[in-house]
Amino acid sequence: MSALPKPGPRGVRVRALRHDDIGPLNVLFSDAFSDRYRRDGLAGVRVPPLNPRIWRYAIDDAGDGAMCWVDADDRLVAFNVAHQSGIEGWMGPLAVRPEWQSTGLGRKIVTRGIEFLRARGCTVIGLETMPRTMDNIGFYSRLGFVPARMTITLTLEAQRGRCALLSQLGAGDTDAALQACARLVERLQPGVDFTRELRLTRELGVGDTVLLFGHDGVEGFALCHEAPLIEGRAKDELRVLKLAVSDITMLAPLMAAVGAYTRDCSLPRAAVRVQGDYHDAYRYLVAAGARVRWTDLRMTMAGNEERVPARGIVLSNWEI
Repeated sequence: MSALPKPGPRGVRVRALRHDDIGPLNVLFSDAFSDRYRRDGLAGVRVPPLNPRIWRYAIDDAGDGAMCWVDADDRLVAFNVAHQSGIEGWMGPLAVRPEWQSTGLGRKIVTRGIEFLRARGCTVIGLETMPRTMDNIGFYSRLGFVPARMTITLTLEAQRGRCALLSQLGAGDTDAALQACARLVERLQPGVDFTRELRLTRELGVGDTVLLFGHDGVEGFALCHEAPLIEGRAKDELRVLKLAVSDITMLAPLMAAVGAYTRDCSLPRAAVRVQGDYHDAYRYLVAAGARVRWTDLRMTMAGNEERVPARGIVLSNWEI
């Protein structure tokens, strides 16, 4: 006898994610991603809840793009956090409660995120998923996404040295540095802007921005989070979320400064996620002793793909 079809998402409505949703949001996140691992054959894996400070960063960064779907009793059944950095838009994390999957709700939340980013003028629209998860890849492909590149997470050990940080600057110099970072990214990838993320990281105290100064001012920067990713756990590594350098030759001194900031934070290593198109950056990091830790598949909407700058490097993490 065939199983009865699951009911459609009737009575479900969308509303904005709020800070007071973080508790139930963490439960949904953990349940949904643990179920995903189970269906991938990793039954013993339990995905832990995230640090509430990281959730707050994600919600505040996304603004109106932080959306959740609730049932008639206002209980969270799904969410999608859609982020915008100028013309660059991406979604993540997003999930549907396991018992609500196969009801059409997944399609609904992804479509809503795409529509939101398009309405905001994003010409790049993407997300990242685990490359071994065929169901996810097929699901996103049916919604118009195509595989773009692999993102490889590498870690480098902390090291002695000096670093210039955004938090060390006075108010006037901070604004000037933020504008210089924005100009650098605009030169390399016109229309992309990470200013909001840099400001928010400092305001929430979850990390800092490492600055690399040269003859022409700011030649590079790395937006880093040192707050622990997992709720209740000690800090274990620095995470580089955004990185830009004017030229590949600037990557070595910038990563040395990141290593010094990592040591200043009393952390053993820094993690940087490198998109596969940046062959020279990847080769440099491996030669510098970086270890490969994780891979993700980057997918973009057909017609809304990324463009790699002709010169320089811009790394943009599509996860929180």
